Amino acid sequence: MMTKRHWARAGVALVALAMQGVAVMPAYAQEPTAQETRLRKLEAEVRALQRQVFPGGDAKLFPQEAPAGQPAAPVPTTSPLTDVLTRMDAVEAQNARLTAQVEELLNWKRMQEAAKAPPVEAPQNAPVEPVAAPTPVPVRPVVEAPRPRPVAAPIVKPAPERVAAVKAIVKPQSGDAAEDEYSYGFKLWEAKFYPEAEQQLKIYLEKYPTHKSASRARNLLGRAYLDEGKPREAAPWFLQNYQANFKGERAADSLLNLAEAMVQVKDTNRACIVLGEFADGYPTEAAGRLRSAYAQTRAKVKCN
Repeated sequence: MMTKRHWARAGVALVALAMQGVAVMPAYAQEPTAQETRLRKLEAEVRALQRQVFPGGDAKLFPQEAPAGQPAAPVPTTSPLTDVLTRMDAVEAQNARLTAQVEELLNWKRMQEAAKAPPVEAPQNAPVEPVAAPTPVPVRPVVEAPRPRPVAAPIVKPAPERVAAVKAIVKPQSGDAAEDEYSYGFKLWEAKFYPEAEQQLKIYLEKYPTHKSASRARNLLGRAYLDEGKPREAAPWFLQNYQANFKGERAADSLLNLAEAMVQVKDTNRACIVLGEFADGYPTEAAGRLRSAYAQTRAKVKCN
């Protein structure tokens, strides 16, 4: 096997050989005998190098040295210069063959080392341990709070006496259907049948929203709730009547009744605002037809 030391020796020999070849021709003309000796010495060194690199090489490629004590085979010559050139060509050819064989040896060595190396198996994925499925967390059923069911207002059947009393109130038949509907509601309210009056007045307003008595009907509907003790249900009707037409027949009455409803729900602030609006908007009624009702309502609250 060729070591680094062998490679170093071979390199030195080759470099020396090249340097000697350059100086051969000039020196040969001066000292032919000395150059001949040096050339033979170089050839011997090359052959020795070949035996070190390729021990046991073929004799055809690497001529063997003559045994000790025997003269070397004579080399035919023609002329000193031609003989040197021929032998130099031979040395160069041997040098080239030596270099090629060294490269082949190195390639073969690499192949042998690769063949001896244990095969490297492709990395395989490490076995994956099965992951246990997560333990399901018991989910408690969502128990919704019981929703309150709308409780229908119990149907209270009126007493037979009340039914008879309501039937005793005769619906007017004046020939003006709209006016008769309103008049019938007024009679029910006057008889203090407030729920029946409320139902009748709503029927009237639904059928005849623009009738001449609509302002009186809205105000009377609010009065029915107020007299029944339901000020919160009464207030929207009073406000609606006032806003629909502040010059309506019962607009001033509705505004004053709205103040009364606010007093009953204990909303003093709004009650005072409404009373101030009534006094400014309807000074004639405040000093005339509604004077007594206005004074009574104001006496129930303290306004600044």
